[in-house]
Amino acid sequence: MKEYIQVITSTQHKEDAGKIAAELIRMKLAACTQILGPVNSSYWWNGNVETANEWLCIIKSKKSLYSKIEAVIKKMHPYQIPEILALPVVGGSKDYLKWLDNETQQS
Repeated sequence: MKEYIQVITSTQHKEDAGKIAAELIRMKLAACTQILGPVNSSYWWNGNVETANEWLCIIKSKKSLYSKIEAVIKKMHPYQIPEILALPVVGGSKDYLKWLDNETQQS
């Protein structure tokens, strides 16, 4: 089985998440993106605990495309250090994974 991933990133504004998601789809780096939110985030930043409402973007793709996905997110993301985490997909519907493979760049 090919290796598939879900990449997550979060942004302060829904519009930023939408732009990143649209570009990844346009470039065929993702077969599907979902934007959820707002979600309440708590995190350490510059020695202080911060809280913020953010928008979570979930990106469905292949592991082989991760470096390109990361580059697009870093280029477009307004945060100094954006959250970019890739999680492995350990299983899934054969039909869905075939669709995901067909709708992303061949690598």
